Order: sequence, then C-alpha cells, then structure tokens
Amino acid sequence: MPDQSLLDDLRLAHILADQADAITMARFKASDLRVDSKPDLTPVTDADTAVEDTLRNMLGRTRPRDAVQGEERADSGWGPRRWVIDPIDGTANFVRGVPVWATLIGLMVGDEVVAGVVSAPALSRRWWASRGSGAFTGRSLLQGLPCRTSAITAIEDASLSYSSIGGWVESGRGQQFVDLMRDCWRTRAYGDFWSYMLLAEGAVDVATEPELALHDMAALTIIVTEAGGRFTNLDGRAGPHGPGALATNGHLHEEVLSRLATDAVVSADN
Repeated sequence: MPDQSLLDDLRLAHILADQADAITMARFKASDLRVDSKPDLTPVTDADTAVEDTLRNMLGRTRPRDAVQGEERADSGWGPRRWVIDPIDGTANFVRGVPVWATLIGLMVGDEVVAGVVSAPALSRRWWASRGSGAFTGRSLLQGLPCRTSAITAIEDASLSYSSIGGWVESGRGQQFVDLMRDCWRTRAYGDFWSYMLLAEGAVDVATEPELALHDMAALTIIVTEAGGRFTNLDGRAGPHGPGALATNGHLHEEVLSRLATDAVVSADN
C-alpha cells in the first residue's frame, strides 16, 4: 500500500510546482527580467528568487515543522524532514529564452529522498515520484503515465546525455569521459534535469555530470530510481550526495562507474 502521508506530501509538491510554474512562465522572455551574477558567477534572476521565496512561504504555512534548503536562500528550520528546492534548474537557458528549464522540488527524510517533482512548464512537462509508488509523467497526479528506464545492456548501444565537457576536464576525469562518449552509440548534451528525466522515460540510457549540488539532484534521484534506474555519485554511493552524479538504467551502471573512475586506464591515443 502507498504511504498515505507521502501521497499527501506529493500532492503538496504538485501545488508548490503549480505556483512556481505561474511565476516562471510570467517572467520567461520578459523584457524587464532582472539578471544578476552570484559570487560563483552563475546567473540568478528575479524569477529564481520569487519562486524560492514563494515556496518557502507556502511550506512555512503548510509544513511549519519541516526544514527547507534551497539554492538562493539560507537554510531554514530543523529536524529530519527537509524540502530541497531548485527554483529554476537551467537558469542560463531561462535567461536566453531556451525552454529547457524546470523547478525541482524534493523531500528528504534524513539522507533519503522520499518524494520529488520536476516541473518544466515551457515544455508542458512534469515528472514525479514517491518512495515505493513508482515514477510518472503528465500534468497532474490523476493524469500520469508510468516512467520506466530502458533495457539497454551494452555501452555500444547506449545513448549518453551530459551538460558540458569543461567540468569533466576540471574534475580530472576528462579523458575517461571522452572515451566513454566515443564508445556509446549516441551522445547528446540535453543537459540539466532534462537528461535525467529522459533517462527515467527510457529515451536515454546514461546521464552524468561531474559537479552538482544537492538542490540539483534531490528531486531527480527519486524519479530515476522509482523508474527502475540507479542514481549514485561518481564513486558509487547511492543518492544525491556527490561528487557529481551518475544515473543509468541500472544495467550499465557498474561499467560506467568503472570507466569514469579517476584511476581508470585512459585511451592510449592521448
């Protein structure tokens, strides 16, 4: 039987996502969009902060005992239950008018992600999952279709999605990653949340990035795993705890981990 309390949390996450969608779509391609640079030189818009502030206020009213961790504001609250929010995953896309961006909402109990929603309103897409209840895509809880990862078992038949090459070079795994790309059937830089949601749907077989924060990964983790895949860091630890992230359909996971290891044998061509 599904956990009723988790279903209630998932319903709330959808309500939060609805509110986020309304804010982000009103500001997407707005002529007066305000864009600033954070200390790490990544962009932040008035839409990012408006979404996070709104969701924090809503959680303060509906789940006052829960902690909240987001990308743009300081952590608040305490206790084992923690909402993890990325108000706009793909802010650079948002700023440039590219419709591949989403609000990520995850719920953790301790170190485990137990529920998550990813909402990409410019794509008219949403994905969600809760522990033990499967992963779905659609527009609402009542109109969801199950997500299931692929059955691909060989690297040479696999589709790999990533975000950029630069981070892999900086991580010391650049050659390992390039060698993996060469051996895969197909590679595309769908990037950000989109790589992982395509993996959950079975359209991509491997999705990986060398550097991600908890708010980037929490909601993705539960959707990938409930769809039948695996989600670990690059050292093989399950969950959204870094360093980096590796998501696969499960069949390919151990081989990709081995190929991306810092001590893996690199191509003799370099």
